[in-house]
Amino acid sequence: MALELPALPYDYDALAPYMSRETLEFHHDKHHQAYVTNGNKALEGSPLEGKSLEEICKAAYAEKNAALINNVGQHYNHLHFWKWMKKGGGGTSLPGALAKAVDSDLGGYDKFRADFINAGTTQFGSGWAWLAVKGGKLEIMKTPNGENPLMHGASPILGCDVWEHSYYIDYRNARPKYLEAFVDNLINWDHVAEMYEAAR
Repeated sequence: MALELPALPYDYDALAPYMSRETLEFHHDKHHQAYVTNGNKALEGSPLEGKSLEEICKAAYAEKNAALINNVGQHYNHLHFWKWMKKGGGGTSLPGALAKAVDSDLGGYDKFRADFINAGTTQFGSGWAWLAVKGGKLEIMKTPNGENPLMHGASPILGCDVWEHSYYIDYRNARPKYLEAFVDNLINWDHVAEMYEAAR
């Protein structure tokens, strides 16, 4: 089954002013489309063709297959990235079980916020900041390029893209401001909670 670019789950203007129409048009229509196109080329005729995205991500990392890590990995990351955001998102009101886990595993919401923003800010070069489930507990992680927690034995439940194309149009080089806006105004906590339930 070939990789396909899904439509955004909201209008291109829905996330403004925190993420502009121009950013979404470039990021979704051009960058994500390129990962799909290049991922399909890398998969063609390989034993991983037709496997689930999760299986491909894990196998690609185990085999050190850079083309698959960076293209299929990025496709997986972006499929969720669009769903991890919504108009009127963010805030401190997390669904019950997730709120309890943030308190018990991460030291509460304020510490989660600071640590997540720090992970994204200190990821050198391109990559991602993550909230993942590993060994039954929540953990904040960061990965370079197209890597994700699946490749490191964890299940991602929230990720923020810190490649420059995700924020440069709106924030220029102010990556911390972009991360603050993401956490405070964009996170779709319902999608995070769904992934948390599935990962437990």
